[in-house]
Amino acid sequence: MAAYYFLMFLAASGAAAVTGSVFRPGRWYLTLQKPGWTPPRKAFPIIWTALYVLSAIAATRIALSPDPAPGLALWTVQITLNTLWTPVFFGAQRMGMGMIVIALLWVVLAATVVMFLMTDLMAGLLMIPYFTWVGLAAALNWRIWRDNGESA
Repeated sequence: MAAYYFLMFLAASGAAAVTGSVFRPGRWYLTLQKPGWTPPRKAFPIIWTALYVLSAIAATRIALSPDPAPGLALWTVQITLNTLWTPVFFGAQRMGMGMIVIALLWVVLAATVVMFLMTDLMAGLLMIPYFTWVGLAAALNWRIWRDNGESA
């Protein structure tokens, strides 16, 4: 049963990852002014792969817990927001709207981490790197938006 849950959560994460292949940063993003602390492009797929695997493991642990519904509801909302951000930011090139999506994602992730910690300590701990990375991504989104404006 655990393998089934893990594959299900990994597939949902994979759907989010696919948006990164469909809506690539491209020329538009390359021309934007970015802060010096922007991670190198090749780091993103490596980091996101690790975070999606950790998130799928965490969600699997919650799915196997006695009361999985609240945590899994939050997990579902966060992966939906995660999936939405890339088409909004890179596809539609709407940095302000992307900021709204990623801010909501960060808040829902905070609630997910808390719920996971209350349900299964290890599951909550596994989500902390993801929460931290989304915080960095949100700061980057904001800074790029601020430095380039919506019309970039």
